[in-house]
Amino acid sequence: MAKNNRFEPSLEALTPEGVKFVLVPAGLPVRTAAYAIDKITQWLILIIIYTSFSFLRETMGIWLLLIIIFCVDWFYHVICELAFRGQTLGKRLTGIRVVRRDGAPVDPASSFLRNLLRFADTFFFFFPIALISISSSSGFRRLGDWAGGTLVVYKKTSLKFPQNMTGFLEKYDPVTPAFPLSHEEKQAILNFARRYSLFGRSRANEIAGVYAPYLGADESGSADYLLGIARSLSGEKTPLLKDAPFPKETQ
Repeated sequence: MAKNNRFEPSLEALTPEGVKFVLVPAGLPVRTAAYAIDKITQWLILIIIYTSFSFLRETMGIWLLLIIIFCVDWFYHVICELAFRGQTLGKRLTGIRVVRRDGAPVDPASSFLRNLLRFADTFFFFFPIALISISSSSGFRRLGDWAGGTLVVYKKTSLKFPQNMTGFLEKYDPVTPAFPLSHEEKQAILNFARRYSLFGRSRANEIAGVYAPYLGADESGSADYLLGIARSLSGEKTPLLKDAPFPKETQ
């Protein structure tokens, strides 16, 4: 969830755990600079690919060039945003990134939708649709951002997650849960560890108490249990806990 005032340069977002933080949307000048860098990068990619495959160029001619242009133009932004945490080369150099409107990392569906409508934003020469939409909308969104539910924001926000959790997690014994975790479960536990300092001890135990029993812990000390799993997931090696209880089956 995000709260905003159309005339304010920042947006207040709320995480599912109730932690507020501020997103600062990127305005027209910096987004224009990022787009120009990305467009230059795309043309360099096209030149390198087209000049490297002389055999295909001679056999397919203009058709190969059109196919390459289509692929680079349509998938460059999507691939970069998903592979590099919402950043293309242009966005990285200008210090901005794409996120969902609640501040969460951009997902495949959101990235695809926002880039699918890029042709509408840039339909006319000098891109007046994109310029009008970004200049007049809350959060400086173009049509693709509205469709994909995304924002382009400055990378640094007022919510600071530790870049390296090793020092913070050293005081917790590494724990391996009683059964394998899915990728989404692992990410949720690591995000819990990153946000732990924002919760406070009682709130952290309250949140973890909902999930820790399913991972083989009783409710007491559940935050420590999840932080132990986070330490294990962050690279600390530990043997399997043979005596760890399995969660009870729900009826």
